[in-house]
Amino acid sequence: RENFIHLCNPHLEKMKEDILYHFALGTGTHDFPALFGDVKFVCVGGSPSRMKAFIAYIAEELGLGSPGSDYPNICAGTDRYAMYKVGPVLSVSHGMGIPSISIMLHELIKLLYHAKCSDITIIRIGTSGGIGLEPGSVVITRQSVDATFKPQLEQVVLGKTVIRSTNLDEQLAKELMQCSKEIGQFNTVIGNTMCTLDFYEGQGRLDGAICLYDEEEKLQYLKNAYDSGVRNIEMESSVFAAMCNLSGVKAAVVCVTLLNRLEGDQITSPHDILVEYQQRPQKLVGYFIKKSLGKV
Repeated sequence: RENFIHLCNPHLEKMKEDILYHFALGTGTHDFPALFGDVKFVCVGGSPSRMKAFIAYIAEELGLGSPGSDYPNICAGTDRYAMYKVGPVLSVSHGMGIPSISIMLHELIKLLYHAKCSDITIIRIGTSGGIGLEPGSVVITRQSVDATFKPQLEQVVLGKTVIRSTNLDEQLAKELMQCSKEIGQFNTVIGNTMCTLDFYEGQGRLDGAICLYDEEEKLQYLKNAYDSGVRNIEMESSVFAAMCNLSGVKAAVVCVTLLNRLEGDQITSPHDILVEYQQRPQKLVGYFIKKSLGKV
């Protein structure tokens, strides 16, 4: 069962029914193998509307849907997360920050397990702040690091601090990089991604409601991050990497940078430019999926 989802929880085997509360799905009310058994690729991102746009995009790319088709939200019974499916691709929103994506991943991993899925690839697509990169650059994460640049997730479980690895699949990162070279439309790099607990102070911004450091201290911190290999900052990659590692799932993080944090804190690009930037990760991952399915 090497290529199947591995659950690090012996207690689940004793449960007669598993209710995925935040998805409004359950093994007693839904046939998971019938609904999700053919899934091979799962793409997750913060925004429900972005993940709906992604499923429409991938349906067209794979020739599995007609233009203008509507894709129903599988999690319509809840307003926490949104989920869409077409063919072997599942698209799920995860909200913002480590707590939100963690809850989603617990239930997503169980869903894939109950559906008896195998050979799964999970990719987070999203936006980020870049360090030393032109806005619009795409970063494929080598490893997620914390705010002290260590490749780890520190979590308190039963009052004790647990340290988990945040490395991501090296071969998958290389495959995605090759796909970007074949597309040839935007700058893409492989680098470390810093995952923070906060958008403002945690990322060294000067424009939050509270800021007790100066610009020189901020710039020194970001330069130290760059020197350690960090190329972008976001708020989900560490727990994403840690949970996929523990579940034996091949995973990657692909984020576009909306600004260079060495040059400012606020996103000032026009709306149409930002929309185009946000489409870059989905173009890259869409191409990867097509290539994996032999459709390129």
